[in-house]
Amino acid sequence: MEQSNSVKRPRRRKKASGVAGLVARLKQSPVAYNAVLIALVVVAIIVASSILMMIITRHGTHRTVPTFMGVKITEAERMAKDNGLKIIVNDSLFVPAYEGGVVLDQLPKGGVEVKSGRKVYVTINSFRQKMVKVPYVAGRSLRQAKNMLEVAGLGIERLIYEEDIATNYVLGEFVGKQEIKEGSETEIEMGSGVILKVGVEPEKNTTIVPKAIGQSLQGAKSRLWEQGLNIGKVNFDDGVNLLNQKDAKVYRQSLAHNAVAELGSAVDLWLTLDEEVVNKSSKASDKAAHELEEKRLEAEAAKRDSIEQAEAIQRNEVQEALEVSKKAAQKAAQSVTETDEDEFF
Repeated sequence: MEQSNSVKRPRRRKKASGVAGLVARLKQSPVAYNAVLIALVVVAIIVASSILMMIITRHGTHRTVPTFMGVKITEAERMAKDNGLKIIVNDSLFVPAYEGGVVLDQLPKGGVEVKSGRKVYVTINSFRQKMVKVPYVAGRSLRQAKNMLEVAGLGIERLIYEEDIATNYVLGEFVGKQEIKEGSETEIEMGSGVILKVGVEPEKNTTIVPKAIGQSLQGAKSRLWEQGLNIGKVNFDDGVNLLNQKDAKVYRQSLAHNAVAELGSAVDLWLTLDEEVVNKSSKASDKAAHELEEKRLEAEAAKRDSIEQAEAIQRNEVQEALEVSKKAAQKAAQSVTETDEDEFF
């Protein structure tokens, strides 16, 4: 049998192509393979995070906030739902001019672009003013009484000073003509005030006017009450209304800061929303108050000096009187002695 001269050559494997080939080649280099694998995982995480973030933030789903002011809360909630928004009632006021349940203010304001699902915080008008119990404050200091009333949501309608040995201690408490007694269950509308009769010694009937400029209306009232002063006429600039009144600040007061005033005096207040006006007035008030303080200190020093001089003169006069009396006594004693001796001889 004749042997073939041709030698069979082994078939060469076809090289893998495409992704499979790339993977195969990478597997031959563990370092490169792991590096590419890590890079792919990082890219996948970034893409997944971006997609998830778009879903959470509702990217591209903006809404225009409707104007809810003047609308009843039930209608406002329906409007908000139709626009993919949510109403949250975070405050309430009692404004007699508006119907109960009407939206008085909102945040964000109407017309603002927001994302779907955004919460809109509203202030609504109460159906009636909240009633609160009047705390019994008689027998306490004016400062303690004021604090107790403010905690209860009340204020001071008027301070009436009467002569007494205890200055600035509450002698009586009244709601109109009704006297509040210990254990009283009297209720009045939140924000109302009570009348306090307060004691004062005649020689201690003055106080130093505090600085009300730069304060809100409530803050100014609290400072003045604490110093034994009444609130006079309250004046608001144009643009201040019941909704933004809490943001207005005092820029003028009828009795100057650091002036001396009689207890129970009334202080008129002027308020504005203009911060520039408030800041300018505050600086001028501080300057004037500093000058008043210096004048008062000078007057007190002069008074002390005059009292010391009067006391020194009085001491000298007393001393001189004592000397005269002593000499007169000595002379009288000498005269008596001489008389006795004459009678003896």
